[in-house]
Amino acid sequence: MATRHLSQIELAARWNISHRTLERWRGTGEGPKFIKLGGRVIYRLEDVEAFEAEQIRGVDHEPHRPMSA
Repeated sequence: MATRHLSQIELAARWNISHRTLERWRGTGEGPKFIKLGGRVIYRLEDVEAFEAEQIRGVDHEPHRPMSA
């Protein structure tokens, strides 16, 4: 199966952010891995999904225990 790629515009639309944000992130080393071919930047879908998974945040709580009667 062929690897799916997203353009900068497609990724910006997926995340509802400006493509300029992605450009800034590339310059600062933030954001997902990218591939630059000539002047074109693309993102492998697997790298985007891995980056999204790394961004999941939550608070670890102990499991809820029912109150004793």
